[in-house]
Amino acid sequence: MQNIIPQSLSNSKPSRNLQIILILFLTIFLLHGSSEQTEASDNLPKTTTSKDGSIISYETYGEGDQTLIFVHGWCCDSRYWREQISFFSKKYKMVLVDLAGHGHSSSERKNYTMKSFGEDIKAVIDATNSDKVILIGHSMGGPVIAETARLVPDKIIALVGIDTLENIEYPMTDKIKGQILGPLEKNFRNGCSNIVNGMFSNSTDQSIRNWVVSDMSAAPHAVALSANNAYFDQYITGESAKIFEEIKLPIYCVNGEIWPINYEANRRHMQSFDATVLKGAGHFLMLARPNDFNEALDKTIIKILKKHK
Repeated sequence: MQNIIPQSLSNSKPSRNLQIILILFLTIFLLHGSSEQTEASDNLPKTTTSKDGSIISYETYGEGDQTLIFVHGWCCDSRYWREQISFFSKKYKMVLVDLAGHGHSSSERKNYTMKSFGEDIKAVIDATNSDKVILIGHSMGGPVIAETARLVPDKIIALVGIDTLENIEYPMTDKIKGQILGPLEKNFRNGCSNIVNGMFSNSTDQSIRNWVVSDMSAAPHAVALSANNAYFDQYITGESAKIFEEIKLPIYCVNGEIWPINYEANRRHMQSFDATVLKGAGHFLMLARPNDFNEALDKTIIKILKKHK
């Protein structure tokens, strides 16, 4: 210590000046540690309670004035939006949700319906004190955000479907539903693998394909079958179209090219409908084509905000 402390401070007892220096150093150290701890805790998942008591996990990123809530699809979770976090959190407040039965949310619900999932998103909207929200839903997340809009229309300014809502008049029948669900009921892992494998474009990186297929095939089969039943039933009953007649909000999509969009059918029921199609993209475009997807989604959001002013 004699070599680095001035002679005037190196007495047998700590001088007043040395005490002040040590206190300042300790204060700076603690404040720095505290700020790091706060920053880390801000990114930790949070939880809220849905209408039926289910615990819903969600994460928040960014501090923009506009809130974007991202809703995953069937057998997925909030990790499927990982390529969007750094891009959108720079200018928007992002909220990523795990629906009940998915990710880190609880899985004690008996029936996983689109309406109950909508209640999950409503709970997150309330928990985050969000207003003038843009809801973004991938695949099954499309009808989920539609149900959310029906529950809290005053807190939402637009819906954006991601590779979904291609034709809300799709002529689903019990027979078609049985053909799809049959293999899943017989052997969920194999049936799910076969279904999901057909949702990629040929250009999709093999590592992404492998991860998505294995991850979705490992989902709780009881949750997956319940959700699929409810999803298909909305098309059989015509509810998939009727719900949009109640929603007085603009609807947008950013879709791949696997399934064609029936603009006329959608516009018969929606206040307005528009879509951006990424050529050559598959179902999981936010993972396989993140740069193109982020740019397309951001342009859609900018368009929504300009019209909402």
